Amino acid sequence: MIKEFCAENFTNIPAAIYAGAKRIELCDNLAVGGTTPSTGVIEETLSYAGEKNVPVMTMIRPRGGDFIYNDTELKIMHTDLIEAKKMGTDGVVFGCLTPSGWLDEEALELLIDTAEGVQITFHMAFDAIVKERQLEAIDWLVEHGVDRILTHGGPSGTPILENIPRLQELISYANNRIIILPGAGINADNVASIVTELGVNEAHGTKIVNLD
Repeated sequence: MIKEFCAENFTNIPAAIYAGAKRIELCDNLAVGGTTPSTGVIEETLSYAGEKNVPVMTMIRPRGGDFIYNDTELKIMHTDLIEAKKMGTDGVVFGCLTPSGWLDEEALELLIDTAEGVQITFHMAFDAIVKERQLEAIDWLVEHGVDRILTHGGPSGTPILENIPRLQELISYANNRIIILPGAGINADNVASIVTELGVNEAHGTKIVNLD
C-alpha cells in the first residue's frame, strides 16, 4: 500500500518517510488546502526523498480559495510547473474549474501538456465539480492522460466514512483507467480499514502515518 503523506514544507518529511510514507505530496499553506511550495523547499525535499526512493508530487496552486483561475494566475501556475519539472519533481498536483463547476478544459490542457513526462494528480478540486458531471470528468481526465484523482468523495468537512459509498461508485466507474486516491480524514488508525473497504492500494492524508 502507498501511503501518500501530505506535507507542509520540509519539516515533517524525514519523520514521515521513517514512519512509512511511500509518496509525498509537497505543499505550502495547508491551512488553505495547500499552495505551491518555494523552490528551496522543493529542492531540499527532492534531494532528501530521492535518497530514500520516495516520489514527490509538487502542488501547483497559486492561492487558497476556489479553483477558478484568471489568466495571470494560470501564467503563474504554468511557470511554477516548469520550474518544478526542471528541479526533477516526480509529479505535479493541480486542478482548474470554470464558474459553472466544470473542468476548465483550456487551462488544464495547457498544464497537462507542460507536465508531460511526470505524473499528474488532479486534486480535490474534483469534489467541487457538479456531482452530476463527476463521472464525465473522470472520462475527460482519463482521455487527457491524468494519472490519478485525489478525492474526499464528498464536500470538504464531511466525515470520510460517510463518503465510502460515493468513493466506491467513483472507483467502480474509473475501472482501473485512472487511480482514485481517497483523502481527507484518513489517518494512521483508519487507513488500513478504509483501503480494504474501497479495494484500493493508495491513500492520502496529513496524518496517514504516526510522526511520533
